[in-house]
Amino acid sequence: MIFDPILLIISVLFMIIGLIVSAQLKSRFRKYSQERLSSGMSGKEIAEKMLRDNGIYDVKVVSVEGMLTDHYNPANKTVNLSDDVYHGRTVAAAAVAAHECGHAVQHSTAYAWLTMRSKMVPAVQIAGTLMSYLTFGLAIAAYAMPHLLNSMLLVFIVLQSAITLFSVVTLPVEVDASRRALAWLDNSRLTQGYEHAEAKDALKWAAYTYFVAALASIAQLVYFIWRFMGNRREE
Repeated sequence: MIFDPILLIISVLFMIIGLIVSAQLKSRFRKYSQERLSSGMSGKEIAEKMLRDNGIYDVKVVSVEGMLTDHYNPANKTVNLSDDVYHGRTVAAAAVAAHECGHAVQHSTAYAWLTMRSKMVPAVQIAGTLMSYLTFGLAIAAYAMPHLLNSMLLVFIVLQSAITLFSVVTLPVEVDASRRALAWLDNSRLTQGYEHAEAKDALKWAAYTYFVAALASIAQLVYFIWRFMGNRREE
């Protein structure tokens, strides 16, 4: 069967871990969003300066709605900052703005891991959509037609493999963007002393969310493979 206690335990375990990490991340950002940046620069200004310092003039810095919705879009070359980051003059705003610009720098230098991740996006979107639509239907079919269970599991293995690979490839992309951000903030002296330590801590917890997501995806893939191999031995 597609659903069983083991899969449920895996899902619940990583859901709990994810919630804990997410809570810690939000807590850190709330705290560091109260720490005024000594340079007095806003997230927008920091982003624009980092882009200029790296010789990037074709990327726009724009404001988007939501909390922690910050991202870099390589398709239209925009650094999208949430309102608090865009206008904020805090340690958290500086860390996030610099991190997203780190992705822009990766794009401009053809960073291999970012290029690979970008090429994978269409396939992963399709895989995610299929997983969401097929899970319930395949579970019902597995009960009615158990002889097709392994074929169904094979479909899940293929789809989950794409999602897992994307999650794993995302790790070096995010870690490298934070590394570039922190190095630039330090060299430009926009974060000094405790400010730099706090920026580093904020980005560290942001990275943890990607690690948890990757581990959860790997665990689910291993589970599907284990079930597939177990069924093969029973045939």
